Amino acid sequence: MSTQAAPPSSARPGLAEGRALVLAGIVLSALNLRTAVTSITPLLDELGGVFGFGATMAGVLGMLPSAAFAVFGVATPAIAHRIGLERAALLSMLLAALGLVLRSLAGGTGGLLFGSIVALAGMGIGNVVLPPLVKRYFADRLGALSTLYITVLQLGTILPALAAVPVAAAVGWRVSMGAWALVAIAAALPWIGVLWIERRKESGLARCHDAAVATGDEAPELAAPAARGKVWRTSLGWGMALMFGMTSLATYSMFTWLPKILTGAGATPAFGGAMVALYSALGLTGALAIPALAVRVANPFPLVLACAAAHFAGFAGLLLAPMTAPLLWVPLVGLGPSTFPLALTLINLRTRTPGGSASLSGFMQGVGYAISCLGPLLFGVLHEATHGWTWPFAMLAASVVVMVIGGWQACKPRVLEDCW
Repeated sequence: MSTQAAPPSSARPGLAEGRALVLAGIVLSALNLRTAVTSITPLLDELGGVFGFGATMAGVLGMLPSAAFAVFGVATPAIAHRIGLERAALLSMLLAALGLVLRSLAGGTGGLLFGSIVALAGMGIGNVVLPPLVKRYFADRLGALSTLYITVLQLGTILPALAAVPVAAAVGWRVSMGAWALVAIAAALPWIGVLWIERRKESGLARCHDAAVATGDEAPELAAPAARGKVWRTSLGWGMALMFGMTSLATYSMFTWLPKILTGAGATPAFGGAMVALYSALGLTGALAIPALAVRVANPFPLVLACAAAHFAGFAGLLLAPMTAPLLWVPLVGLGPSTFPLALTLINLRTRTPGGSASLSGFMQGVGYAISCLGPLLFGVLHEATHGWTWPFAMLAASVVVMVIGGWQACKPRVLEDCW
């Protein structure tokens, strides 16, 4: 009998005993990836009154998600290589639960910031580890699982925004924000079960081979061959980063400031929260429709122009007549960020190799999320400085112009490896 250690994949839960738990873990974790973002934005007015902060601090709270996603987009592969995808998913949900609880117990602005950072760190880890978990366990159902994952993620964006104000009115803002920790705890339970099954199988393999099972790289899906060139030296790489970054800048600005814009025009806080939910729901439409359209054309730049037109029209409506037709303006600005799923689709359409795809994705998301941090903060600073919305919306309009320029470069029919 050979004493060679079994490969890591042999210790993974199989179809009968583990895949159902993994599916539950993926679905529940996806539901948690945006709860810390949209459970707080409809309550920023109330929290500002309680803790005495203004538009600039609201902007800081709004920039934290993209900052955390940028940092942990870079850090998570190293974490997952060290402890494994399944343990990283468990860590993600535990951090999310802890952060949401800490934020709900905050006694001041510092507590809100610290709790948000902890929760968003967990969600940033989840952003990175869930897609390779789908590929590891459901390679035979990638299309269906990816659609389910995106749908549930969007639901996790919509529901907190809808519930935030009504729950806060009924039982207080602490319960409104902290209750989502229960969903994160529920998402942690399947991963505990998966790890228990994995540990039991590893013990059995060790007894069979009379040796410890070597684990090696616990997340080979996150590894990629070294790229031969530098993405940052290509116009394609910068085009992708600018399109992705400016889209995210506008998206997180709207997540943060849409309720304030509408309540300032006379809407109720509950209506503001409902409009954030509607804004999020339109993201699901783009996520389901844009990839199918993008793969059918050589150059999808007309989609970028359509998204830019939706942005401009929605911004103009929210600035000039926010309460005249909010059910038109909000869907327009909600369709504008459809360049987000377009960018994710182009990662594979504009690369030929796994190494190229990993390099382009890492550069696009790292630079893009770093750029997008400025959006909510700058929007708040401009509003506080001018006591109006004209300059903040001018900043968003300028970002859409840059997005169009980036999209023009990103959509050209070429591949990264040929640009090296």
